[in-house]
Amino acid sequence: MDDCVFCNIVNHTIESQILFENERLIVIKDILPKAPVHLLIIPKKHILSITHTEKEDETLVGEMIVVAKEMAVKFGVADTGYKLIFNVGRDGGQVIPHLHLHLMGGKKLGE
Repeated sequence: MDDCVFCNIVNHTIESQILFENERLIVIKDILPKAPVHLLIIPKKHILSITHTEKEDETLVGEMIVVAKEMAVKFGVADTGYKLIFNVGRDGGQVIPHLHLHLMGGKKLGE
């Protein structure tokens, strides 16, 4: 999708600091962080949101969580705690219509 920011990052047409990449996912730093560690785990497959996942995406969503756990270890927040958040739709706080998982940590985060 040419107008999708995350698709353009995935396709390397928009520059971003990619912290992790494999055949299915990339991880980048959030450009407007809400915590000292605020990463985005993004599938390369364009899926609008959790609402738009299909049965075939089950493994991909699971891999997003496993990679988030690995990034929490790598960025030193695994032992102290972190949040994983899927914002779904505009009313759920989703700004970019491409599935992504927020990993936030590095300070005590509010409820």
